[in-house]
Amino acid sequence: MSTLNYTLTQARSTPLVSRKRQRQIFLLVLGIGDVVALTAAFLLAYAFRFLLNIEVFEAVTPPLNLYARLFVVLIPAWIFLFHLFHLYDFHYLLGGTHEYARVFNASTLGMMVLIILLFFTRSVVARGWIVLFWLFSIIVVGAWRFVARRMAYAARRRGYLRVPTLIVGADEEGRAIANQLREAQTCGADLIGFVDDRLPVGEYVCDTPVLGSVSQLPHLVAQNNVEEVILSTSALTRPQVLQIYETLGSSSSVEVRLSPGLFEILTTGARVKEWGYVPLVSINKVRLSDLETFLKTLMDYTLTIVGLVCIAPILLLIAIAVKWSSPGPILYRRRVLGRGGREFDAFKFRTMYVNGDEILARYPELQAELQANHKLKNDPRVTPIGHFLRKYSLDELPQLFNVLLGQMSLVGPRMICPAEGAKYGKWKMNLLTVKPGITGLWQISGRSDVSYEERIRLDMHYIRNYSIWLDLMILFRTIPAVLRGRGAY
Repeated sequence: MSTLNYTLTQARSTPLVSRKRQRQIFLLVLGIGDVVALTAAFLLAYAFRFLLNIEVFEAVTPPLNLYARLFVVLIPAWIFLFHLFHLYDFHYLLGGTHEYARVFNASTLGMMVLIILLFFTRSVVARGWIVLFWLFSIIVVGAWRFVARRMAYAARRRGYLRVPTLIVGADEEGRAIANQLREAQTCGADLIGFVDDRLPVGEYVCDTPVLGSVSQLPHLVAQNNVEEVILSTSALTRPQVLQIYETLGSSSSVEVRLSPGLFEILTTGARVKEWGYVPLVSINKVRLSDLETFLKTLMDYTLTIVGLVCIAPILLLIAIAVKWSSPGPILYRRRVLGRGGREFDAFKFRTMYVNGDEILARYPELQAELQANHKLKNDPRVTPIGHFLRKYSLDELPQLFNVLLGQMSLVGPRMICPAEGAKYGKWKMNLLTVKPGITGLWQISGRSDVSYEERIRLDMHYIRNYSIWLDLMILFRTIPAVLRGRGAY
């Protein structure tokens, strides 16, 4: 099969609506929604200031003509500001929290300009209304944008609003990028193929075909209407990178992006800073943004405090049962790795006999199984009450105190001991960018019945695709998974 005739567009069904029309429809809906949201913000500010008789505001009779004229002027003005702040530019939409920051900045600038104009025109507009309109414009538009993003993500899962993407370089880094883009369905990347000098045309890598060589990249971009080109820098020479940028870098229809060069830490993200006019890339030390960290921490502390209050009698009964069942302490401290590689003691109710090592020494085959999987299906060291606690994950309830200490999260990747770090290999750095969780994808996917390789894959999937909604989904599904008791030992 020749390179020039091999295009993925031949294998794809033609969409009912062209890509350009899809975006036009989405932006039109987005703009109409913004107008409705701003209108609602305007009316809410008017109602709170003049109609609800709130004590903090002085009772006045507003000049209706003035506010009617303000409405006619402000709504188009705010839409224009949104345009200036790239809130209708696809390059800045549907990714991260920057969109909400742009709404805030545009509304704040609009309010400042309004105040200055009112000062020079000597128009009498209630200051309380100005502040309320500013607040409501941020809140209501932000809420609408949140809903619009969910609509766009749903459309992307169905094949719409996607961006044709090529990866140049099918080495280990390029494959890691491909897998990550494929897992993050809401990112909108429509990965149509690889470009690589070392692989034959038509060969599949990560379920994605190789379309041609680096020298054929401009033709492949034009032939497949590609809008995003991602360069795996570890697969290319410096002259090749420079040649690609000379050819495509100035194109208004194609975005050329460089990978950070270290696929092992792709999950954490990177940021660019100009230092002495030199653009330098640094890697984020943590996976979550400040806003994500705040929301996750707020959820952790709120649910944990409420949960501890509700289950305090259960904790007391379990503690008595553990102490009564066999000699030894009530709690077991397991040394594990936390965020940033910091070690801490994870609390659990003791489920084993205190002379567990002596008991296990009688079973060499079980020692080998434990060394390989870090779990035993039929562990002779476990007490009778311990089997019950493990089956329903009740032994892990004391880890709620680890959450209060800031060492763990309710939802996260599976915690590992220092010796297990080597099993994660190149992904260990990714694992340690977030707090380990009491529950996670591994918990709702079969618990200990899941192979070690699958656990690692689930952990990486969680870290790459984290959202507060994913956390809530996992929490919601954890209770039935625990009650079934499958894979618990």
